[in-house]
Amino acid sequence: MRRLIIIPTYNERENIERMIEHVMGMSPMFDLLIVDDGSPDGTAELVRKAQSRFDGRLHLIVREGKLGLGSAYIAGFRYALQHDYARIFEMDCDFSHNPDDLVRLDAMLDERDVAIGSRYAKGVNVVNWPMGRLLMSYFASKYVRFVTRMPVKDATAGFVGYRREVLDAIDFDRVKMNGYGFQIEMKYTAWRFKFSIGEVSIIFIDREAGTSKMSSSIFGEAFFGVLRLPFRKIRRREGAKMSSNN
Repeated sequence: MRRLIIIPTYNERENIERMIEHVMGMSPMFDLLIVDDGSPDGTAELVRKAQSRFDGRLHLIVREGKLGLGSAYIAGFRYALQHDYARIFEMDCDFSHNPDDLVRLDAMLDERDVAIGSRYAKGVNVVNWPMGRLLMSYFASKYVRFVTRMPVKDATAGFVGYRREVLDAIDFDRVKMNGYGFQIEMKYTAWRFKFSIGEVSIIFIDREAGTSKMSSSIFGEAFFGVLRLPFRKIRRREGAKMSSNN
């Protein structure tokens, strides 16, 4: 079974080499795709230098300019589907998501179509965040659950695994949100398509190196975008297969 991890990057020079080494040494075996938005700090060059060492398992897409988190993941999803990966994972480069938890997400995909690395599945498991940001994140997930009725405790989580069938069903051209609201929209779409979703409790640790990409505009897009989700017509991509769990 082929597994692909997608990591979007922008100025992650301080983390990228360590992340590559960690992921490439894991078992079960994961391939890794870096989607870099033209980082001026040379992130992509470090990935290119590492590629020859990992026998075709380390891949790179470089885009011109900072085009956004959602579009980076969509570029990665298209790549995964084109190259016949069965399970596709998304995570951050800054080690706020522990790569070792990928094994537990992968195990969850034995039973569910979507596996979420959840900060709030069992209380609040966040380390080193300012209280203001923690409260914003926690109540954002409460807000999403209230508005959409989606039974997910960490709707904004960016540590997620998908079975291929889920991504194959989604028409990426219809995905509207591009910031952190993208994470909500993807989960909501999968849920509306009746794919099964499971949450794996993780400990989220704020980045030690580099800078956060959160902004007020990203938060605003998610806040107002969620209000529109229940009123949108959501259709499967034409020709998409149903999951065996549906």
